Amino acid sequence: MAPGEKIKAKIKKNLPVTGPQAPTIKELMRWYCLNTNTHGCRRIVVSRGRLRRLLWILFTLTAVALIFWQCALLVISFYTVSVSIKIHFQKLDFPAVTICNINPYKYSAVRDLLADLEQETRGALKTLYGFSEIKSRKRRDAESWSSVWEGTRPKFLNLVPLLAFKEGEMGKARDFLTGRKRKVSGSIIRKESDVMNVHESKEVVGFQLCSNDTSNCAVYTFSSGVNAIQEWYKLHYMNIMAQVSLEKKINMSYSAEELLVTCFFDGVSCDARNFTLFHHPMYGNCYTFNNRQNETILSTSMGGSEYGLQVILHINEEEYNPFLVSSTGAKVIIHRQDEYPFVEDVGTEIETAMATSIGMHLTESFKLSEPYSQCTEDGSDVPVENIYKAAYSLKICLHSCFQTKMVEKCGCAQYSQPLPPAANYCNYQQHPNWMYCYYQLHQAFVREELGCQSVCREACSFKEWTLTTSLAQWPSEVSEKWLLSVLTWDQGLQIKKKLNKTDLAKLLIFYKDLNQRSIMENPANSIEMLLSNFGGQLGLWMSCSIVCIIEIVEVFFIDSLSIIARQQWQKAKQWWAQRQAPPCPEAPPSPQGQDNPVLDIDDDLPTFTSALHLPPAPGTQVPGTPPPKYNTLRLERAFSNQLTDTQVPAEF
Repeated sequence: MAPGEKIKAKIKKNLPVTGPQAPTIKELMRWYCLNTNTHGCRRIVVSRGRLRRLLWILFTLTAVALIFWQCALLVISFYTVSVSIKIHFQKLDFPAVTICNINPYKYSAVRDLLADLEQETRGALKTLYGFSEIKSRKRRDAESWSSVWEGTRPKFLNLVPLLAFKEGEMGKARDFLTGRKRKVSGSIIRKESDVMNVHESKEVVGFQLCSNDTSNCAVYTFSSGVNAIQEWYKLHYMNIMAQVSLEKKINMSYSAEELLVTCFFDGVSCDARNFTLFHHPMYGNCYTFNNRQNETILSTSMGGSEYGLQVILHINEEEYNPFLVSSTGAKVIIHRQDEYPFVEDVGTEIETAMATSIGMHLTESFKLSEPYSQCTEDGSDVPVENIYKAAYSLKICLHSCFQTKMVEKCGCAQYSQPLPPAANYCNYQQHPNWMYCYYQLHQAFVREELGCQSVCREACSFKEWTLTTSLAQWPSEVSEKWLLSVLTWDQGLQIKKKLNKTDLAKLLIFYKDLNQRSIMENPANSIEMLLSNFGGQLGLWMSCSIVCIIEIVEVFFIDSLSIIARQQWQKAKQWWAQRQAPPCPEAPPSPQGQDNPVLDIDDDLPTFTSALHLPPAPGTQVPGTPPPKYNTLRLERAFSNQLTDTQVPAEF
């Protein structure tokens, strides 16, 4: 074998070739793992420890399995020749419908309870305006104001006196009870009138409310006497009715058979059994249709008036309280099944002798909670107790907050709202100054001084029905005779009189169409989108993947921290060993190589040149070397004489 071939074989034996020319599969796989750009395979080879190597094997195999799975799905989807057809028949749940008569209680049932109040109200009206058409204005003014009470001593006017103010004399007022002028102290609060006055009034009517010690008073004035009388009457009415038991009030109000004459839903007949009783403090017995009876909610699959709710209501105007309500009809409110019906706030009034058609359009709203908005999912994170047995809403929170403040400040609850736990409704006998406290608290609530508006939050999801109302005269003149006769015959057992069209009202509630509008909030930036953006940037600029991120975490955090911890542990062990070792006397320093002044320039080992200049170590004897014997170095001639041709010529 040639010398070059021997050298090549020896080098190949000592330095084995890797890569495609590797002698074994194991060497080939090792070379691939050390040189590939897939980080997982490389980490399997270079990782130390069985556990770490096993984890990298699991990570890599999982990533490979996911890649094959996703690619298989893409290929199957690509080669699948199919189309998708969606047919969706939409049915909308019909909302709950609560119907109330505007007059809460039958006048014949509550007349005895309100007899004294009505007598004083009529006397106040006669004193202020006069009902006799014979007497002139001057004669009524000259007549003694106290003569209208006919010897009786009013108690309601004594508790809350009605006052008449003349323009420009707000510091003095004429008392309805005595007919005399007296000074009025305290703040004067003006209430806007619901009735438009074309001419400026020369006289203003109001009433005065004071605290227990009568040191703090407030006068509430109204530009219209109608509003003043109704507000004054309403205060005393709530005081009287707050002392009546709930069972008795339900019996004094209208029953479902008395209120509902006919009923149809989605073309099918219904009756009073499809309605649920709901007693409202200010509207008496109300009845709710589709209130999730038997855990079922009615729905409709068609739009239009023929597929909604149709009812005929018996209003019975003869039983109306003349001072409590001044209009005739009913109130209807459309709401969710789990929502409290705020009839006094958002109810729609239904006129008598009219057919009222209400077309609905449903809108659902879904808002995102924190950190996107301040809404609440169910009100559990709002620090206000829900005193209504219904789902949370902003209105429920505000009313609950005010009622709670009312109990704290005034010691009793306001009559028009539900009772909080362990509380009673306000009345004169137990809380003489509750009216003054209520009005002061209500003023603070309107000015947002109670903190309710800052604490209560909107609900994140809610349903809202947009209503379109239209009216038509009903019944018509040509059908009035026979229609009223038939309805009278149908309701003969309940009404026992001939019906008049002013006692009836027709109501139609239906979906205009089945198009439901949904308003949903979605986050503009999500966790998935953030990770996707990060991955795109890292892959574009650094060719980095999730396996690379794991590798970085392993090297720069796990391994680096373990090395630092190990070094600190070694230093701590050395420090502890030095501290525990006994002290020893110091030995004189022995000359060292680095103590040589020639080598002070650095801490490197001496070179050959610098080593020649080092001084000999003290106390050492360098062994002597005998001089060479030069005679032994002389060569003996092989020939005695030098040949002539080999002689070197002499130099000159």
